[in-house]
Amino acid sequence: MAQHTPPLLLMLLLGTISVSSSFQPALVLEMAKILLENYCFPENLVGMQEAIQQAINSGEILHISDRKTLASVLTNGVQGALNDPRLTVSYEPNIVPVMPPTLPSLPIEQMIWLVRNSIKLDILDNNVGYLRIDRVIGEDTAAKLGSLLRDNIWDKVAHTSSLIMDLRYSTAGELSGVPFIISYFSDPEPLIHIDTVYDRPSNTTRELWTMPSITGERYGKKKDVIILTSKRTIGAAEAVAYTLKNLKRAITVGERSAGGSVKVQKIRIPQSEFYITVPVARSVSAITGHSWEVSGVPPSINVIAKEAVAKAKSLLAIRTAIPKVVQSIADIIWKFYAFTDRVPALIQRLQSTDFFSVVSEEDLAVRLNRDLQTVSEDPRLIIKYMQDNAAIVEEDPALDNIQDDLESLKVLVDTTIKVEILPHNTGYLRIDKFVKSSAGDELETLMVKKVWGPLKDTNNLIIDLRYNTGGSFTSLALILSYLQDTSQKHNFFTIYDQIHNTTTEYDSLPEVTGPTYGSKRGVYVLSSYYTASAGEEFAYLIQSLHRGTVIGEITSGTLMHSKTFQIEGTDIAITVPFINFLDNNGECWLGGGVVPDAIVLAEEAVEHIHEIADFHQGLKSLIEGTGELLEKHYAIHEVALKVSKVLLNKWDEGLYWSVVDFESLASQLTADLQETSGDHRLHIFYCDVEPESLRDIPKIPNAEEVGYIINALFKIELLPGNVGYLRVDMMADVEVVKAIGPQVVKLVWSKIVNTDALIIDMRYNTGGFSTAIPLLCTYFFDATPLRHLYTVFDRTTTTMKEVMTLSEVKGQRYGSSKDVFILTSHMTGSAAEVFTRSMQDLNRATIIGEPTIGGSLSSGTYQIGNSFLYASIPNQVVLSAITGKMWSISGVEPHVIAQANGALPVAQRIIAARQLKREQGK
Repeated sequence: MAQHTPPLLLMLLLGTISVSSSFQPALVLEMAKILLENYCFPENLVGMQEAIQQAINSGEILHISDRKTLASVLTNGVQGALNDPRLTVSYEPNIVPVMPPTLPSLPIEQMIWLVRNSIKLDILDNNVGYLRIDRVIGEDTAAKLGSLLRDNIWDKVAHTSSLIMDLRYSTAGELSGVPFIISYFSDPEPLIHIDTVYDRPSNTTRELWTMPSITGERYGKKKDVIILTSKRTIGAAEAVAYTLKNLKRAITVGERSAGGSVKVQKIRIPQSEFYITVPVARSVSAITGHSWEVSGVPPSINVIAKEAVAKAKSLLAIRTAIPKVVQSIADIIWKFYAFTDRVPALIQRLQSTDFFSVVSEEDLAVRLNRDLQTVSEDPRLIIKYMQDNAAIVEEDPALDNIQDDLESLKVLVDTTIKVEILPHNTGYLRIDKFVKSSAGDELETLMVKKVWGPLKDTNNLIIDLRYNTGGSFTSLALILSYLQDTSQKHNFFTIYDQIHNTTTEYDSLPEVTGPTYGSKRGVYVLSSYYTASAGEEFAYLIQSLHRGTVIGEITSGTLMHSKTFQIEGTDIAITVPFINFLDNNGECWLGGGVVPDAIVLAEEAVEHIHEIADFHQGLKSLIEGTGELLEKHYAIHEVALKVSKVLLNKWDEGLYWSVVDFESLASQLTADLQETSGDHRLHIFYCDVEPESLRDIPKIPNAEEVGYIINALFKIELLPGNVGYLRVDMMADVEVVKAIGPQVVKLVWSKIVNTDALIIDMRYNTGGFSTAIPLLCTYFFDATPLRHLYTVFDRTTTTMKEVMTLSEVKGQRYGSSKDVFILTSHMTGSAAEVFTRSMQDLNRATIIGEPTIGGSLSSGTYQIGNSFLYASIPNQVVLSAITGKMWSISGVEPHVIAQANGALPVAQRIIAARQLKREQGK
């Protein structure tokens, strides 16, 4: 508590006391003295006595004639000021204090009688122990009655299967008995520090630990313990409940306990008939760092006290069933789970899970589901608490029983498949359910007649799955075969069935009965939130095989190929995927819904198809145009040729069917360009207005603008040790630098040129103009000989230009011998990188920080055809003056790697170390 509390305490204590009587000041002073000598939080009372005396001298004490009223006022004052409800002042004339004898001082027979009446044991059904403790006996009594307690209590408790410890009526006891009880429910080693008790009158601190040896058999740490509490539970019993709860050794059931104290004394205020009740000791749990005092012990399960036993019994029934439930789940996973390689880890997790906090079947289901999801990373493996016993039905059983006769099959096809020819010669195929392929040739013959014959000459094909709730995946290969070229074999998907331990590959059919639709015409699959099961698989495969475009809503996400099992005797169910669906890339699809390439409302999906189909008609020319621009402008011609070829191959393989508009095409092209070239500077972007030039002619500043520009470009500081600091946030054009040169020399350069070392901060410099780089570099080299800084290859002019230092500069050179450090970050780019790399190549600076971005000196912006797409293409590369190799794509690797925000201190430490070494060498 803050040290301003005592004045507040005095105001509350003294603010209503009159000076017309003389006994109140003495009463308050004596009360303050008692608090100072006995209150267990003496740090809260610093300065109290002096402040009281000052208040008395100032005449602030008022008179209250009624003693009981005065006691009430004092109580309110002291409780409010110290925020401690245990502090009370009472007026009790003619009271004769009676000190009850302590338990160890009683005759042995009376002691035994009291203990037997305060500790009772019963064995309930299912070998559940019921131990009621109304008084926690201290260590001295426990030592005297050790054999009695062992024979009649602890040895009998030890052989129960679980235990209910009833502390609802425990209103007395000694704190010294707490370690005795806790030790029965813990291991001999290691010893556990339970509590620390500070006693104010003696100014001593005592630590409570579990005991290495006890009289009787330990209950151990494995069997369930339930502790019952009520509003009456107080004192040492609270310490027992609090400790076992926070050791995760017991679950507390009932009401929040009273919130008592370790030790409270009622002390008479000298020369009066007033008494003050003071907590003279305090407890701090070594487990939590807090205490049960005042606030009480909150139960794990909150019920009224009279219902606590029944709740404890039902809780024990749940907890007793946990091993059986866990074993049942393990058996089901072992038998059915399709990811067989993950089963051992799942079983291990089940066996090692701590179920201490589980207090209901719902808790158990949540905990098990969380653990299994974490280990398996499979959203299909689900454990749920299902009171309504609702089972998950994934497949329609009727679809697995196709009638053999042709008429029944024909009726089924007619009711689940619809075919039309829409305007613009667009084919429309609606499939509401997929028929099982066991129907064989009869099914294919019907499909040719109803579907592929009428649709064979259409320009594009719509496959409507918006009303498809599933069916059998076995017919998917048949339909997909008609959407491919028969000249090449395709693997569509693979099914692994754990129940039958079979792996089945579904490939394109080697021969088909009717005309195929082929792989070049557009296929547009419509989806909705109702599209489920095999319908989802078909939509997923259309994307995975790059055979078409999915348009509509995200599918239902109910596909799991799973079975649901109710755990016997519980409301817990486990859903286990017994089939793994592997796509044509060998990736296992875990369901969860198919995200369309174009997300629109299901009822509006058809309206968007013609717009997307028209866009696809011009797609190849846009891709070809992108390749042509690269070949013409990209700085590395051989890379441009490679990238251009890859783009066309991807289009030919159908990898651009997922593109539905200019924005998505720009994103896909950018990803493909950067992946293939390794150059992150290549960008395609969409812009419905012509973009401004990226290389405007720099404007020469007038006199009024010079100061502003210098402040914007440069920041300087003199650091300890005569170290200069120069921060450059943008590389200005050389003409601008020349125009402001005299002012830069005067306001910036002259202040740091005579330092012993210089730190140049490029961490926030993303680039600018490269024309001033030779000028900036020149200041750090001698006038002769001129130094080759770097070479620039410009694709637009097909020229190589060597960039050199200058023979003359304005102002004083920094020279070639003093230490220079350049700070970099992942933002440092373009011209800032070129300066940094040039200084690094010529061993003129130590680079500290993060690898730079790998920017470009120059990029051109070019329109792709007549579209709204534009390509940003780097047309220059920088070659090292030392190695002759190109580095501008990869960026600059620092000499000393450090996080950008810590680069400056690193540089300062290196400078300090070098200066110390030089001084020691003199």
